This record gives sequence, structure tokens and C-alpha cells, in this order.
Amino acid sequence: MPQQPVQVDLGRPNSEPQRRFFASRKLYTCYGGARGGGKSWAVRTKAVGGALRWPGIRILIIRRTYRDMENSLITPLVKLIPAEVGRYNGSSNMVLFQNGSSIKFGHLPNDRATVEGEYQGQEFDWIFMDEATQFTESEFRGMGGCLRGVNDIPKRFYLTCNPGGVGHQWVKRLFIDGRFRPGENPDDYIFIPARFTDNADLLHSSPGYAAMLDNLPESVRKAHRDGDWNALSGQYFSEFTRGLHTVAPFAIPPEWRKYRAFDYGLDCFACVWVAVDFQGRFYVYREVAQSGLIVSRAAELALASTPDGECIEATLAPPDLWSTQKDTGRTMAEIFTESGLPLVRAGNSRVPGWLALKELLRVRRDGKPGLVIFRDCRGLIEDLEALQADERNPSDVATEPHHITHRPDALRYFAASRALLPERPPEPVDEDAPPDYDQIMHGGAPDLRYLYY
Repeated sequence: MPQQPVQVDLGRPNSEPQRRFFASRKLYTCYGGARGGGKSWAVRTKAVGGALRWPGIRILIIRRTYRDMENSLITPLVKLIPAEVGRYNGSSNMVLFQNGSSIKFGHLPNDRATVEGEYQGQEFDWIFMDEATQFTESEFRGMGGCLRGVNDIPKRFYLTCNPGGVGHQWVKRLFIDGRFRPGENPDDYIFIPARFTDNADLLHSSPGYAAMLDNLPESVRKAHRDGDWNALSGQYFSEFTRGLHTVAPFAIPPEWRKYRAFDYGLDCFACVWVAVDFQGRFYVYREVAQSGLIVSRAAELALASTPDGECIEATLAPPDLWSTQKDTGRTMAEIFTESGLPLVRAGNSRVPGWLALKELLRVRRDGKPGLVIFRDCRGLIEDLEALQADERNPSDVATEPHHITHRPDALRYFAASRALLPERPPEPVDEDAPPDYDQIMHGGAPDLRYLYY
């Protein structure tokens, strides 16, 4: 007797936004806005439905930490799948289906995981980035590099999110404001807004949910109840814009003074190079960042990244490098110096340093900011855009996610220090030039001889 096919009841969308989410054929579909819009249900159901519809499909559901998805995603998703259809393997964090499909649950502890960690070289047909505003733009793009495969399965990247968080600005730029950059196709992106009032199941099961949202602080209420993307950006350097504060790379004049500043730790060595022109305007013209470097290797990287003949006035470093190590009785500053990189101690007061950097970013009377960044310093630019204000001290920068703070910290050390302006080279004197006003009326500009007549 032939075996009867197993029926899998996935339920049905309970709102128009959910129906639009399931019907979307865009490369990038972002669903959400307000809290309570049924995002988790949509992710679970869409993923399982795709696994059944496309035999052999490889699906990834990712959040910032694995723990975050256990109750909201993994447990209820596994309950949807009969044992005859697929089974969950806890050791590999995967659901394996009889038809060859798979759903993998993953997390992204930092941006290195996309290029040198567990996702390096992996391929997926569908990717779900749950709570996308917890991720940086570079992490989003890095995971997009995993969206590939030689098959006929359509490639899709699904995002769910609420306003606020480290990724607020890039999600808003792409999906809310539609401010696309070269190489980004507007036809690839769609945003589907959802509010708790769209979720009939939530309104029925949790009638007090609306009152809970109403009691939130005003800015949070506007963001989480109404899905207002202008209410809760949290961006620390809100004045920073790429159009104003970035510039195409150019050859730095040799007369300009140049400085290095870095932040050091085994988790990341981040160094920036800054030049100052004759008007006292600063240009970040080079960056480098690498993890896992001992002190001597970090010094080698900084020196190797500085071209021969480039004169560096000073290398600024955090004062904790001058702390004596208990096991050796030496300081890391000594080792940097012995490795060919003498250091100057920078100020380490966080708030004054960040405020000093804000002063440099301020637009001057000539309509230009005091500090601009070469556009090929992509890491620093993205990190400055992503930095959030500390919730307990809005004058300070939030220290999490930690991996986006290293380059900005290096720039903060420079901003907290005094940089000397370059001296203009003397202009050549043209003996045949006609006399100017001072020469005609007063016999030339006064000099020291005026004091000793």
C-alpha cells in the first residue's frame, strides 16, 4: 500500500503586511517597523514553506546571538515539522528535511565571521537576518556574499527589524529613505511596514500589549508602537554624512604634517593616518585594522603600511600602553618603541575625546567640516555611522558592539591631542614683478630693521 503524503499545517498570514511579505520576489525584503507585527511567525513559516517548496534548498536564519533565537524561532519552528518530514539536529543547529532541504540557525558574534569565520565560503539560497538593526552594514553585506549557489532556486535575503540599534542608519537608508549608492539597484529592495494592530492573533491573545507600548518613553513609543524611523536613531555622530565628510583620495602634499593614531588590543589593532593642511583642516587618508597581533607585529604592520619617505610627526596611542605588565615588569609602549614605533601618550578621557571629535566634524564658516575622511577608509566611515550613544550617558559612545569601536577610538586619540599646523614654504620672489602697495607707499613691509634704525 503506497504511503500517504504527510500534511504540514503552516497556518495562514493574518494580515495584509504578512501576505505581502510572503508574496515578495525582491532580492532584499525587509519586514517590520513596529513591535508585535508578527515578524517571528513570518520568518518561521516562510523558512519551512521554502524548505518544502524547493527540495535541496539551503536556508540560513541568523541573529546576533544564538541564545536570542532559541525561544522565539527554533523551538516553535521545530514544532511545525513532523518527524516524517524533517528532524532537528541540536549539535549542528540544523533542521534536515527528507527532501534534502536544510535550515541552519546561526549567529554572528562579529563582522570577522563573515569573511574569516564559520560563514567563510558557505553558500545559502535564502538568508533570514532577524532583528537586522542589531547588525552593521558590513555584516549585512558580508552575509550577502554567502547568497549564492549553482541551482535554479531563486536567491532571497529577508530582513526583519524594529527602529533603533547599531544598524538603524543603514536599514533606514536602504529600505525607508531609498538613498541608494552607486552599485545598489533600487529594484532589489522593498520595505513592508507592520504594526501590532495588524496582528489579529496578538490582539486577541494579549489585549494588554497596546497599553504596554503606550507606557513606553515617548521616543521609544513612537519607534516601537508606530514604527517611526525618525524617533529612535541613537546615532552618536548624527552630524556625520558621507556627502560632506568624505572625499575622493588624493596625493597628500609633502608639506602637510602627518600623524598616526591607533587603538591596540589582541582583538583588534586599528590605526589611522591623519594629515593637516595649512588652514588646520584634517584629512584621514589611510586606515588599517587587523586582529590577533602581538605588540611587535602590530608595530610592524603600522610601519609597513607607511610608505618609505613619508614623514610622521608623532604616533598617538592610548595611555594604558604605559602600564607596567605584572609578568614582565615592562610596558607595551616600550615594546612598540623597541620595534621601531615610538609613541606619544594620548588623552584617554572618553567624553572629552568624543566631543573633541565632534568639534572637528563641525562645519566651519567656509561651509566645510574641520575633518574629512578619504572614501577608501571604508571601515572607519561605516563605524562612525554605526556608533550609538550610550543609553546611560548620552555624551559617551556605547561600547557595544565592541568590534565597531576600534577605529573610532584611534581617531578619538588623535582628536584629543594637539596637532601642529604645517609651515607654508616661502613664496619665491620675482625680482621683475611690479612693486605692490606697501613698497610704493612705505618702502616695503616692515622687518626687524624697523626696530634698529
